[in-house]
Amino acid sequence: MFGLRAEGPMEQFQILPIVDLHLGSIDISLTNSALWMIIGTGAICLFFLVATRRAALIPSRAQSMAEVIYEFVSDLVRDTIGAEGRKFFPYVFTLFIFILAMNLFGLLPSLPWIAHELHTFTPTSHLIVTLALAMVTITIVIVYGFYKNGLGFLRLFWPSGLPLWLMPLLCLIEVISFLSRPLSLAVRLFANMFAGHVILKLFAGFVVSLIGAGGAVMAFSIAPFLGAIAVTALEFLVAALQAYVFAVLTCIYLSDAAHAADH
Repeated sequence: MFGLRAEGPMEQFQILPIVDLHLGSIDISLTNSALWMIIGTGAICLFFLVATRRAALIPSRAQSMAEVIYEFVSDLVRDTIGAEGRKFFPYVFTLFIFILAMNLFGLLPSLPWIAHELHTFTPTSHLIVTLALAMVTITIVIVYGFYKNGLGFLRLFWPSGLPLWLMPLLCLIEVISFLSRPLSLAVRLFANMFAGHVILKLFAGFVVSLIGAGGAVMAFSIAPFLGAIAVTALEFLVAALQAYVFAVLTCIYLSDAAHAADH
């Protein structure tokens, strides 16, 4: 009746080129994923520039928000790693605010009349992005662990106070657990953002399809519409929660590297 058509739930995850660029045989095109990471990074820089440009004893709203985020991450790093964790604060803060921004920007509605490649995009809904962030974290853990403890870092895989006959099995378990850390970090963030967006798209698709059917069927569109509102509210919570979880686990892993000799 109305000629409405709902896109499939997977189309929102397509990585599309915006500017075709090639370096020899290597494709370095600017994609929608890269565009929204650039937009998110620019928005973060702009926010903190505005918030700190005129710092005052009685802070503005922007300054108050910036100070709350700063103190929140600072307390997280100090409580998890200890005083030694101050050196990791810039990394954890950047990681937290970047993931939070990417998650939240992906929830912005797209304008229907603009090109599909310019629609809002959630980079953290792609495993390659979350895995890259996780690999940076685990690389820092390994490098700092050996820098701080030398070969004592390997004590992380050799728990003390246990029977000798049990050590080989526990050592193997600890190694497997350590190697799975980047994968678990990446999959947790990716799966939550991916699943949430699929569910939201399905509800929105039901609304469009039922309205497009016309007649009395349109009345049934109220239920998926309310469901879409509820899922959207939940997604905002999940967006913040997943950024927090990623930062917390990063701090825990960095704490292991800083205190490996104490194991």
